[in-house]
Amino acid sequence: MTTVTGTPSSGRTRWAVFGAGVISGYFAHALRRSTSGVLHAVGSRDRVRARVFADEHGAAVSGTYTEILQRDDVDAVYVGTVHTTHAELAIAALEDGKAVLCEKPVTPTPSDTQEVLAVAQRVGLPFLEAYKYRFGPLAARVRELISTGAIGRPLHVDASYGGAATARTGRLFEPELAGGAILDVGGYPVSLAVGVATWAGLVPTGTHPSLRSVTGLIGDTGVDEWTTAAIDLGGLLATVHTSLVADQLSRVVIRGSAGSLELPSIWGSRTASGVEAVVHTTRAPRRISVPVVDPMAAEADAASLALAEGRTEVPEMSWAETRLVAETLHLWRAGLD
Repeated sequence: MTTVTGTPSSGRTRWAVFGAGVISGYFAHALRRSTSGVLHAVGSRDRVRARVFADEHGAAVSGTYTEILQRDDVDAVYVGTVHTTHAELAIAALEDGKAVLCEKPVTPTPSDTQEVLAVAQRVGLPFLEAYKYRFGPLAARVRELISTGAIGRPLHVDASYGGAATARTGRLFEPELAGGAILDVGGYPVSLAVGVATWAGLVPTGTHPSLRSVTGLIGDTGVDEWTTAAIDLGGLLATVHTSLVADQLSRVVIRGSAGSLELPSIWGSRTASGVEAVVHTTRAPRRISVPVVDPMAAEADAASLALAEGRTEVPEMSWAETRLVAETLHLWRAGLD
């Protein structure tokens, strides 16, 4: 982890939002509940759309991506655009001296993801992949339970996330925009499995995933519509499920050598973190309840803290995990070809 010097010049991180879509709207709302950040600017390919979004959410300035990056009153950029534009925008922001919080996945390929991380390393600025469920009391408690061996050595993760899209149109069903279930929502179960393997110390640097099996459907739109895979991560078997065309149980069960951990609400929502975990051992089940937070506000604050403290990485979602997630998603997609 590289350490750099410097803090947001105003004491509160001045955020720019890139992309004026739905997910960026949730992030803008979340910043109102942030303890250390404020929405200052909005960037878009379309100046008019950027101005409308800025007016709706109370941003002081707006413009094209280039215009916003040229400003010296922006400390950090949230990249909320389509997958295929993440790398270009994230690299441009980093090169122009801004910290970056980038929606998942960082890019559609491991090589492009590594390029983004290499730039962040070189310029010495924070970069964070925005898996919002990683932030808040429940995520912290799960990491603690796994790392302290509450269920022994993790052996198997069974995780699912997905739902039925309202229409078979738009970016989710466009191959040229890196659509498909795996890249849109499959990253949730994969990143959770990668997290478990990491917290348990099963994936030292250089570990690569191994695909055991895969089933699924590539629809007539050319994207993966539903799929299940079994993936080995340093001896941890992950069974991951995702879909764009059918509702799924959004839950996780982690089985270990001395018990299991059930996470019925780990993903939370765009505005509320998960609140419950159940530990099963030889004793009676132990239910754990934690406070709810706005996960997008929490991830923004984590990025702000890294910037203020001169760190390039955020421990809730390390670069090593981002690399392994990217490699695992690529392996999963390739298995369906």
